[in-house]
Amino acid sequence: MPGITMDGVVTEEVPNGANSPQNNEHLSAPKSTAASTMAGSMQSEALEMHVESSGAGEPSIEQLYNNVCEMESSSEGGSPSRESFGSDGEESRIDSELRHLVAGEMEAMKVIEEEEENESVANAPPPAENGTPAKAQSSSSSKKSKKASKSQLESDASVGPNGKASTEEGESEVSKPASRVGRRRKSITNPQNGTEDAGLDNPDLGPFLLKHARDLIASENPRRALKYALRATKSFEKCAGGKPSLNLVMSLHVVAAIYCNLGKYEEAVPVLQRSLEIPVIEEGQEHALAKFSGCMQLGDTYGLLGQTALSLQWYASGLEIQKQTLGEQDPRVGETCRYLAEAHVQALQLDEAQRLCQMALDIHREHGEPASLEETADRRLMGLICDTKGDHEAALEHLVMASMAMVANGQETEVASVDCSIGDIYLSLGRYDEAVFAYQKALTVFKTSKGENHATVASVFVRLADLYNKTGKLRESKSFCENALKIYQKPIPGTSLEEIATGLTDVSAIYETMNEHEQALKLLQKALKMYNNSAGQQSTIAGMEAQMGVLHYILGNYGESYESFKSAIAKLRTCGEKKSAFFGIALNQMGLACVQRYSINEAAELFEEARTVLEQEYGPYHPDTLGVYSNLAGTYDAMGRLDEAIEILEYVVGMREEKLGTANPDVDDEKRRLGELLKEAGRVRSRKAKSLENLLETNPYTVTKRNTVAA
Repeated sequence: MPGITMDGVVTEEVPNGANSPQNNEHLSAPKSTAASTMAGSMQSEALEMHVESSGAGEPSIEQLYNNVCEMESSSEGGSPSRESFGSDGEESRIDSELRHLVAGEMEAMKVIEEEEENESVANAPPPAENGTPAKAQSSSSSKKSKKASKSQLESDASVGPNGKASTEEGESEVSKPASRVGRRRKSITNPQNGTEDAGLDNPDLGPFLLKHARDLIASENPRRALKYALRATKSFEKCAGGKPSLNLVMSLHVVAAIYCNLGKYEEAVPVLQRSLEIPVIEEGQEHALAKFSGCMQLGDTYGLLGQTALSLQWYASGLEIQKQTLGEQDPRVGETCRYLAEAHVQALQLDEAQRLCQMALDIHREHGEPASLEETADRRLMGLICDTKGDHEAALEHLVMASMAMVANGQETEVASVDCSIGDIYLSLGRYDEAVFAYQKALTVFKTSKGENHATVASVFVRLADLYNKTGKLRESKSFCENALKIYQKPIPGTSLEEIATGLTDVSAIYETMNEHEQALKLLQKALKMYNNSAGQQSTIAGMEAQMGVLHYILGNYGESYESFKSAIAKLRTCGEKKSAFFGIALNQMGLACVQRYSINEAAELFEEARTVLEQEYGPYHPDTLGVYSNLAGTYDAMGRLDEAIEILEYVVGMREEKLGTANPDVDDEKRRLGELLKEAGRVRSRKAKSLENLLETNPYTVTKRNTVAA
């Protein structure tokens, strides 16, 4: 009997893998002079064990397929192993199971590949220089490649343990023109036979295919993994028979993950929506958690598509399911609360983010150990939220406690990251010396642990550059900017493009404050190219394009400014951020660009929309809202709508006098404009009587600003 192929090796002895501890109970028969007779049966058991288990060293599908074909050919030749196996038809059962499980599925995959080759041939350009149709040339080349791959497969099957070809076995493989491989291929490629879907009702087939799909994902072959995952889904669906199947749900989640890996986010959405229809929460915790997992994965996918509102909606649905299933105080619920809080921070919904983060902190503090890793992560996020909201003292408290917990847990590198955040807060509070100390401390740790050319080192350089720029030390600031750019321009392997793009954007902002607008614009353009219009970064890209629009406007490039704002606003509308304050500010800036391009009617529409957004987000008394009112009044004046312009400008002047005082330069400018309009209309300003208490009311904005400068 020819040897059975195990792991690509043709041999008549038991392979080394069969002597491993996990195989001893299956292969405990003593060795004898009849080893060659017993080898076939022992290796058949090893094959069965490999198919059913998921341990290390599992042979690939191609190797299992060769094993099956070899056993078939040996059984046709009357191998003595059948008589010496010592059981009634046991080897026949193994052969049939492996044929059913492996060989048919292998051939189905080959059919899919052949169809793909035919499609590529059909899409090839028809003419060729020598007059031969390109399709015919592709067909002939594909036939040659098929023959070559078949020869390569046979030669691989005849390689010995030392990597040398085993000529006897190789010749015996090639000299079998009537093997069952050819017969099976003919039967499967015939669509009338319907054998392509044969065997899908085998309950062992779905897990087998799904495992190999996961292995292919790990080996960075997602396209082939998708084929196996889709076949596994069909098998699970057929075995389920219309009943709720968690295996089918899991398979759909894997398919959706592969689609996202390939960048096909739109195709992943219906797959996940289908997976949510299968679990029945009433049937137990496993069904509920499967639905929770689907909700969270769907939220992630919508986030990658830039549809923030839908993403947050599905996250919230998942959280409610998890609460109902595990209880509101379960630590896993705390983890999900923090995850949702991070999503709300990215959407700039800080109040909701703070509420969810506080829930997570309360759960972990009550049910976890003191200074646990979970509580530390909650405090870091809470510090970021408080800092963004302007509550710097509370942010500093959370970050210091997180830093102390990390020191106790020996997380030195993570402590350096927290030190950077602490330095940011000291900078916001105007405590510059303490900020420099925190940054230098983090810089020393990063250089030691990650290397002097790591992107995290560059991020600290950017922070120091920002600090020295705010303190008026422009030479030191520019030096740190140049040091950061050297690292970003020649990044070490493994640095993500997103990290580099973020660093370039931060350096650009510093150059902009130095009035080096052209340099700032060049850096933004480089950063924008790195994102390459990624579907999952539309909101970030929109922010960069809006900033580029501002720089173009400052440089007098009003056409480029208009196009940048137009692209940014279109992305913000798609992302579901058309109700954010940033969206309103971008509309106002685009309106100004339209005024410079003499598109007055379009400018008026943009200012009106910006007014609606900012009134809702900031209120009618906010300085940004008043700025939009003033721009809209000027636009109405240019359009000849004097009465509306005067009405708006009177409101703006009244608000500025009340909030800033009558001697403020901005108030004088608005009053001058109002006077010109009133003179043109032949009217006088209508004044409302004000009490002495209102006239002498202290302006909180002015006091806060004065205290900050003095610090």
